Amino acid sequence: MDLYTPASFGALSLSNRVVMAPLTRLRAEADGVPNDLMVEYYRQRAGQGLLITEGVWPVAEGRSYPGQPGIETPAQVEGWRRIADAVHAEGGTIVMQLMHGGRVSHPEINGAGRTVAPSAVAAPGQTHTATGKVDLPVPHALTADEVTEATAQFTAAARNAIAAGLDGVEVHGANGYLVHEFLSPVSNLREDRYGGTPDNRARFAIETTRAVAGAIGADRTGIRLSPQHGIQGVLEDDPTDVHATYTALAEGLAPLGLAFVDVLHAEPVGDLVQHIRRTAGAPAILNSGFAAPTERDEAEALVAGGWADAVAVGRPVIANPDLVQRWRDRTELNTPRPELFYGRGAEGYTDYPVLVPVA
Repeated sequence: MDLYTPASFGALSLSNRVVMAPLTRLRAEADGVPNDLMVEYYRQRAGQGLLITEGVWPVAEGRSYPGQPGIETPAQVEGWRRIADAVHAEGGTIVMQLMHGGRVSHPEINGAGRTVAPSAVAAPGQTHTATGKVDLPVPHALTADEVTEATAQFTAAARNAIAAGLDGVEVHGANGYLVHEFLSPVSNLREDRYGGTPDNRARFAIETTRAVAGAIGADRTGIRLSPQHGIQGVLEDDPTDVHATYTALAEGLAPLGLAFVDVLHAEPVGDLVQHIRRTAGAPAILNSGFAAPTERDEAEALVAGGWADAVAVGRPVIANPDLVQRWRDRTELNTPRPELFYGRGAEGYTDYPVLVPVA
């Protein structure tokens, strides 16, 4: 395989195997409605084979950050329709990452009066609210019925994403947010059917992904995982437990026939990631970057070596809307400006130059 050749992941058609990773940018309106800036941002980057949107909250209680977009209200659906139309007009394919932040939020941000998680264990650190930095609060431990309700919220959001014209969705099961919180024995202290054993801790991720796939089609559904990432207090330090948990998860996903499984891990060619890939039986989007961005040579080697079906790329796509062309032609790259990653305006968002401006 070659990084620059087309691919089909379920119902998704990719013009190449470079995937824009889900990237938090926080440019939505205060009510979570996507705006003109966001339309332009995604339109500019439609040349990547697949765009995965920033994390989008399915319900206000799951909102993690000011400026984060949602997919709960009619106005939000309409805003995302404008983005999908703009990407499709450029020949691109776009899926929405559905992200329930779980305990990584604050009542001042989500307006729900509480945050929620598998267990009443606060995430470490602080978050930014309109009144300044505050400690992340102790969350409400979801009841079994509320866990089922959270799955229904993901499902409704997936239907809204498809109604908005997006090509599919990705369940966010990574980076310390709600689905990932269930997977870790550090953040999940439950003793019911959703905790206590690797099989039980994997249950919420499997049930939610199955429900989403049932609502919109497995061929339009993916999931993002970040085993052993150790972020936001969701620690997975026991290799034996990690292997058992993600084996249970991958085995639960395998019968669904997903469009893709998207895995972030420092060792994408390592035993764990490749085991997840084989067991889940779906096309694999891999990347090793987070603190260390994925570079061209690594991306090309992952696909050429048969380790990945596509490669997710973050910061280089932020700074280079036409990254595929630049990588393919061995052209110089723009330098990202991380101090502007989470700004509010066009600077550092839609003002990076391209080699050939899109009309």
